[in-house]
Amino acid sequence: MYESVVSSIEYFCSSPESRGMLTYKVGISLAEYSSFKIGGRADLALFPKCESALISCVDLLNKNAVPFYVIGNGSNVLFSDSGIRGAVIFTTDMNTFSVDGNFIYAECGVGITKLSRVALDNSLSGLEFACGIPGSLGGAVYMNAGAYGGQMSDVVLESTYYDPRTKTVNTISSDAHKYGYRESIYITNPNYVILSAKMKLSFADKANIKALMEENLRARREKQPLEYPSAGSVFKRYPGYYTGKIIEEAGLKGYSVGGAQISSKHAGFIVNIGGATAADVKELIEHIKKTIYNIHRIELECEVRFIGE
Repeated sequence: MYESVVSSIEYFCSSPESRGMLTYKVGISLAEYSSFKIGGRADLALFPKCESALISCVDLLNKNAVPFYVIGNGSNVLFSDSGIRGAVIFTTDMNTFSVDGNFIYAECGVGITKLSRVALDNSLSGLEFACGIPGSLGGAVYMNAGAYGGQMSDVVLESTYYDPRTKTVNTISSDAHKYGYRESIYITNPNYVILSAKMKLSFADKANIKALMEENLRARREKQPLEYPSAGSVFKRYPGYYTGKIIEEAGLKGYSVGGAQISSKHAGFIVNIGGATAADVKELIEHIKKTIYNIHRIELECEVRFIGE
């Protein structure tokens, strides 16, 4: 099966009309593509450089019944220790963007922090909250990423996705995203493959935009354990509670399983202090959830996505 897929990919990569649009690797270590620095091997990794190449990858894998995941830069995921029997499509080479007045259009692989700096360069306000967020635009649109009082639903005017079941490219407007706290139409429709998004921002004084971005970055450096690999905040905020605070109050700050530790700097983060496995992280997550349930009778929900076997 994989021989057939690789052969088809090689043909695609070498054909004159698609040359340079796609690269691939066989048997990659997922830890190298994860902000957690955790994960086994994937059978196949694809790196499309444009929307048409991404669509071709999806169709080819579906045609050959190869299971696959579409990932940005691996900043909010935990890859399995046993890896992935199938393919991973990484969108980080899809990095085209443009600015038209107070609108920014970008492909799904562009880093959201990069887009916040593009906004700054063009005196556009609305993405200051995104400065320092390590994810891609696609991931941010997918989960309605947010921080410091802002979120993607505030700025996303429309997004475009590919539906492999109907083989159509579709565009949806802001209301149709069905945005909520870390929720969107893409989470409830996992077959949709995000291609790009258009954001509407507001003109503002560049000095004020820069000051707010620097303030947000300073807060990140002071409060978050950026010195260790992690996948960001592990749990969604439970209504009426500050998750990191209740984990700290439960006496769990600094608690570790193997190489995975509840950060001693911010209890809402689990960090890889050296040699952590996905099993370590999962065991630590379950310990946190059980402890918090026993104290508060609430069920914490993970924000991090678990990928693989």
